[in-house]
Amino acid sequence: MSGIRAVSAFVAATALALVVTACTGSGTPSATQAGNTNAASATGTAGAAGAGKASASAKPTPTGPAVTITPASGATDADPAAGITVTAAGGTLTSVTVSTPGDPVTGTYSGNRSAWHSTYALNVTQSYRVTAIAAAASGTTTTTTSSFRTLTPSSTFSTEIFEGYQQDYGVGMPIILTFSEPIKNEAAVERSIVLQTSKPVIGAWYWDGNQTLDFRPRDYWPAHTVVSFTGHFDGVEGAPGLYGYHTLTQTFDIGESVIAVVSTRTHHTQIYINGKLTYNWPISSGKPGDDTPDGSYLTIEKENPVRMIGPGYNLLVPWSVRFTFSGDYYHDAYWSVSEQGFENVSHGCVNLSPADAETYYKLAVPGDPITITGSPRPGTWDNGWTEWFLTWNQLVAGSALHEAVVAGPHGSVFVNPATLPANKAKAPLGIAMAGNNLD
Repeated sequence: MSGIRAVSAFVAATALALVVTACTGSGTPSATQAGNTNAASATGTAGAAGAGKASASAKPTPTGPAVTITPASGATDADPAAGITVTAAGGTLTSVTVSTPGDPVTGTYSGNRSAWHSTYALNVTQSYRVTAIAAAASGTTTTTTSSFRTLTPSSTFSTEIFEGYQQDYGVGMPIILTFSEPIKNEAAVERSIVLQTSKPVIGAWYWDGNQTLDFRPRDYWPAHTVVSFTGHFDGVEGAPGLYGYHTLTQTFDIGESVIAVVSTRTHHTQIYINGKLTYNWPISSGKPGDDTPDGSYLTIEKENPVRMIGPGYNLLVPWSVRFTFSGDYYHDAYWSVSEQGFENVSHGCVNLSPADAETYYKLAVPGDPITITGSPRPGTWDNGWTEWFLTWNQLVAGSALHEAVVAGPHGSVFVNPATLPANKAKAPLGIAMAGNNLD
């Protein structure tokens, strides 16, 4: 594996406390004062120098908005998962800036700019200084600062991403994240992730257990899409007392579309390249009792040759592309060329002629779709990258947020799946074939 490897509700504005400075004297309030129920005046007696004269009532000194920053200044064990909240009572926030040696901090204002909250969790064991400026309707401004430090957690988790930097992957490839510790606050982890894609993509996150999180698009990725991943895991509380301690980034590419479909009944495989049927090869799949399992799989790895060992055989097999963890491959089977196109004689693999196997081997990258049809044997979940066994509704149900992800060149957002446009993708080129069987 490669790679190293959210948002709280705004706090309600506090009540405005206006401090009014009273002065001595008596007289009639000005028009401004008369309309201010908080205005105050005091009546005094004239001194020797001003006997018989009443002093004019002075105007109160205007005060700025009351600004509150959380965490408070001086805190040394602030919860990074709670982020930063700034509120302004009696005014609007004109500026909130955060300085830190750690990751840059961004945030959003409420609709009326009376509050601001950081977008992602803060880094653990890090110092921060927040400066907030708010203005009242009168034009009076208030500047408030807070300097604090986040806690040092006793337990941490790390995250790895399968995809390698600037590596090419097939149009079916899921993003695969692995966590070093069990995650219980799955929703917080999902909210901390941003995807940026060079072409529009709709997908969803799916938890396969509590230590693996996958992203799969609703349909196959558009060919030649650049994908950038950012996991703002530093400061996320993945479970009570368990915090992430690093931000994970990665960029990889989706290459051309190479899609294979096998019929175990007609003994042929079709190879579609960038939407066009390019090859239609004779094959031999698993013989009765060793049937190649049905399902929409993905290529995992390839090797030339692979040593294969089984009942009655131990040999090096050229041009081998794996699509199940249990050992099913597309591969060169020079010994069964006469049966290819007519009979199933393999131990579960898809046998090809040497020339066809070499051609496919040179095309294949991890994540190319392979769909097996017509077999009496169902596929098995997690025997390979089986994310395409899932329907779209099943995929969304596996997200802690139960929301879809809409990604594009400017980042990603979570949306209600019911608001998405109808899916017009068709199998086998745009989406996996329906009816995958599972044990």
